[in-house]
Amino acid sequence: MNYTIHQLKIFLKVVQTRSITKASEELFMTQPAVSIQLKNLQDQFDIPLTEIVGRQLHITEFGEEVAIIAERVIQELENINYKTQAFQGILTGKLKISAASTGKYVIPYFLSGFLEKHTGVDLVLDVTNKGKVIESLRNNEIDFALVSVLPEKLAVEEEILVENKLYLMGNEPDREEGKPLIYREEGSATRVVMEKYFISQEGQHRKQIELTSNEAVKQAVIAGMGHSIMPLIGMKNELISQEIYIYPVEGLPIKTDWRLVWLKGKKLSPVSQAFLKHVQSAKVDIIEKYFSWYLRY
Repeated sequence: MNYTIHQLKIFLKVVQTRSITKASEELFMTQPAVSIQLKNLQDQFDIPLTEIVGRQLHITEFGEEVAIIAERVIQELENINYKTQAFQGILTGKLKISAASTGKYVIPYFLSGFLEKHTGVDLVLDVTNKGKVIESLRNNEIDFALVSVLPEKLAVEEEILVENKLYLMGNEPDREEGKPLIYREEGSATRVVMEKYFISQEGQHRKQIELTSNEAVKQAVIAGMGHSIMPLIGMKNELISQEIYIYPVEGLPIKTDWRLVWLKGKKLSPVSQAFLKHVQSAKVDIIEKYFSWYLRY
């Protein structure tokens, strides 16, 4: 057997994506290069790892078993690197964080200084919807979650990072009555806030447009498709360029907090403990440096 770690990594990515095209994109390789390495690995075995059925790539049962072993091998190699660095006095390991979609405007500023200081730490950051964030937290698949609303029926500990403010916004200086309302998808924290606001302040409105990301909502508002209640945190450039305007209406802004949460009683890894300590000690300076514009609203 002469297969290489490089071949195993490529095969594992093909298994994960179920596609040579997608695997090549994620590995920043050409499709032919991935295909060649996949063939070189296959040549080491008499049993097929993959098969093509109706132009669709399928992983054989044997291939699935090899992928499980390959994942363990690659993980152990990572552990060797972590151990080597640890013996050199370098903080090592993985930091896994899942953030609600708008959290992408918050969490990088709390990570950059930490990662710059601790070069042996590998970051896994998943930016997704609130439902998936809470699911990952509940299943103990991550170290921390970044949310603006505490999860229900889940015991957690928290560290508040920065205030979250939501305003009604549109693409014209003055609010045009009767303009369609643009909502986030079911399960979004912003969606819940928006529904509660309109029911309590302006009565029930028909949900005319529903989009599945904050970025999609923002672009729809800029294009004049409608109005929406959106987190201020992601609107800095659009407010400066006057592509988006804030409407001063009763009951707004709605204020919550962006917070880092973790399962209550969870034994934090050395990397997680170091990151939490960094956040607690650097929080005031980070807010002053990166969010001073935000605090003026």
